[in-house]
Amino acid sequence: MGMARFTDKVAVVTGAGRGIGLEIAKAFAAEGGKVAVVSRSAGSCGGAADAINAAFPGQAEVAKAYAVDVADHEAVQAMAKQIIADFGAVNILVNNAGVTRDGLLMRMKEDDWDTVLDTNLKGAFNTVKAFQRSMMKAVDPRIINISSVIGLIGNAGQVNYAASKAGLIGFTKSVARELAGRKVTCNAIAPGFIATDMTDELSEDQKAAIVGNIPLKEMGGTADIAALTLFLASAEARYITGQVVASDGGMTM
Repeated sequence: MGMARFTDKVAVVTGAGRGIGLEIAKAFAAEGGKVAVVSRSAGSCGGAADAINAAFPGQAEVAKAYAVDVADHEAVQAMAKQIIADFGAVNILVNNAGVTRDGLLMRMKEDDWDTVLDTNLKGAFNTVKAFQRSMMKAVDPRIINISSVIGLIGNAGQVNYAASKAGLIGFTKSVARELAGRKVTCNAIAPGFIATDMTDELSEDQKAAIVGNIPLKEMGGTADIAALTLFLASAEARYITGQVVASDGGMTM
């Protein structure tokens, strides 16, 4: 990788302990960025930060881990103060933390609704609230929210998840309007079916049924989402804001 688009830039990535978030965190580090690796479990974000730092022997710490539940407003504000103290102003915020509690609406418990909305949607409110002042002073400030094709087309058994991911899109457009005067862009990415730990648990029949509905006839990779995230975070994307970009093999065309 000869490119270093993010030298001297600080990126905060939530849900960065595994899957898409970890891939995004690694990609920023590979292109010269410093990364605050955030996840609920100290073990997962600690392991992720260690893995990133191991790739840069002899360099000052490239990644630091912060264990926090993004749904906890007070904890997120405290974490933001610590990250800014550790790294300085934050240039890039990637809201990727997400959970599922699937089930048909008829049987869905209130707690299943609240948990998903609190993490996936309120979590983004909490982090933007915590970092926006810092970002207004930063160079090339970017907010990227990881939504989902499910937020665009819905899915039986996922009313909570679909509502949270669709809500993130309205949130993205409103934040884009509010912060545009300070040159902070805010965009959303809607991944389709991406091969991760979560999809590995599906049966071969389930995977075949999913792939059958994708025009490109394959699942995406975490690297596909990371590449799009880095583009939207880069100087090249300075004139793009308030947009939702699907990386879904054509599912939502």
